[in-house]
Amino acid sequence: MNSRERILGRVRRALADVPSHDGSYEEAVPRNYLREHGKRTLQETVDLLAENLADYRAIVHRTDAADLPLLITRLLAAHGSKEMLVPPELPAWWTAAADPVRIHDRAELTPQRMDRVASVVTGCAVAIAETGTLVLDGSPDQGRRRISLIPDHHICVVRVPSQVVASVPQALERLDPTRPLTWISGPSATSDIELDRVEGVHGPRTLEVILLDD
Repeated sequence: MNSRERILGRVRRALADVPSHDGSYEEAVPRNYLREHGKRTLQETVDLLAENLADYRAIVHRTDAADLPLLITRLLAAHGSKEMLVPPELPAWWTAAADPVRIHDRAELTPQRMDRVASVVTGCAVAIAETGTLVLDGSPDQGRRRISLIPDHHICVVRVPSQVVASVPQALERLDPTRPLTWISGPSATSDIELDRVEGVHGPRTLEVILLDD
């Protein structure tokens, strides 16, 4: 018996009492942890999301459908954006009033070209109040992961309250684990050994979140 066979034999023995499965568990996995910390009203959950987003240095705005196009226009103008990157099925009315040229994400769009686009506008899959986290799953109103990571300025629209949950466990129940999930808690930031904070290294330097009443 060679080393490989010995190792595989140990693995088989260690797994001897584990039920076999074909991709789904034969027995339900017990999930006895808290699904959220405390009980809140829907409005309190949304307020907590806004508070935690701001704590992560995201800029939070609240608006309704009537004022959304003008708000997005003002945010793009304030950032000095001449172009904006948009996913393939971003609702057209969201940016109907905006002046910047729309750059649609296509396979032939190179990272170098995307890096010259100042802003990106996306939707989201779900927003988590307790952690101040936005989750994008690559849906047509969010686009591929790269479009939320390369431009320096990200405007993310969250439909409230339908896309807001209290906790991570509640978010996981809504998400498809086979999709490309991007979890965003504030603008990109990192610190060196002396704890000097540097923003924009791994993604957008500025994150603006619009809580849209739906």
